[in-house]
Amino acid sequence: MNHGRIVFSQIMDYFPRRRFKSCVDRYRGDHRIKTFTCLDQFYCMTFAQLTARESLRDIEACLRAAGPKLYHAGIKARVSRTTLAKANKVRNWRIYRDIALILIDHARTLYAHQSLAMNLKRAVYALDSTVIDLSLTLFPWAQHRRGKSAVKVHTQLDLRGNIPAFIRITGGQTHDVHFLDHVMFEAGAFYIMDKGYIDFQRLYHIHQQQSFFVTRAKNNLAFTRRASYPVDKSRGLRSDQAIRLTGPKSSAYYPELLRRIHYVDTELDKRFLFLTNNFNLSPWTIARLYKFRWQIELFFKWIKQHLRIKAFYGTTPNAVKTQVWIAISVYVLVAILKKELALEVSMYEILQVIGVMLFEKTPVKSLFSADFNNFSKSHLRNQLLLFDL
Repeated sequence: MNHGRIVFSQIMDYFPRRRFKSCVDRYRGDHRIKTFTCLDQFYCMTFAQLTARESLRDIEACLRAAGPKLYHAGIKARVSRTTLAKANKVRNWRIYRDIALILIDHARTLYAHQSLAMNLKRAVYALDSTVIDLSLTLFPWAQHRRGKSAVKVHTQLDLRGNIPAFIRITGGQTHDVHFLDHVMFEAGAFYIMDKGYIDFQRLYHIHQQQSFFVTRAKNNLAFTRRASYPVDKSRGLRSDQAIRLTGPKSSAYYPELLRRIHYVDTELDKRFLFLTNNFNLSPWTIARLYKFRWQIELFFKWIKQHLRIKAFYGTTPNAVKTQVWIAISVYVLVAILKKELALEVSMYEILQVIGVMLFEKTPVKSLFSADFNNFSKSHLRNQLLLFDL
């Protein structure tokens, strides 16, 4: 069925065009637009992400060099850097947020039964943010600190498949803890986060939603011990306690018992003090759960390395948000492609290959044949392969 079709067109088979049109209509993105529609804009920006283009001029030059292949890629309009710059500046970024969320929902369904490397049937999410530094001169609207601008990408990562379940983009001055006000907590799910999210009023809200959290306690935590439980010290565990907060504010914000687990990681030679509202799992399982939080650090590192979100094609808030949301869409689209075609290679390898084969007339699956697998295993051992799902 893919005979004679270019790779870019085959990838876009997994892009929901009808639902994208609904997103465009919702915000009147194509109102009075005769050429270079929102779909053309999305395709051009997707090309830029997949091939790591450096600038608008770079995008224009490479796409024009493709000539008649653009029509087969689905790009009907003539590509101009000024036209693309204007589209990124004025077309509502929420169009691309909404289609990204649609893709995320589809990907999470595909990866719902992905194993978590531990026997836990509940959903597990990691919460964190990454800062993208910007020039204060070019991005004065995103001032983060004195003499510096930045945007933050707050993320709720579903650890079954490492698919972002929820993303919020803010200025760099927004504190991480405010992200909790926008998360829809699932009953029975676990939320793993670091110290930056400790706000006992918000943590108690998670508890009231019948969800579970695992975080790290601050050193100045005021509490009294109510009970102690036996632990296996050979695994690095030092204590497992039921505590009650005694601080004047914290005790009012979180009036119920908490669980405090002291764990020493012998490999890192580091001590951890965990806080959780779950009293059923073993302390060793809680410690292992927190280790999975590093998956979100790897996710941020991965997208910064392989997608264009550190260098922006426009300087306005709309252009920045448009580019970030399209970058997320591309990541999720590749994850969907990987699952639908049952590809046994990493996300890194998929992006590296399709980035140079976008306009070739080759079935996508044949790009990752047994010969490719043998080659990648023998020649890419020194390359860090993240998200090898």
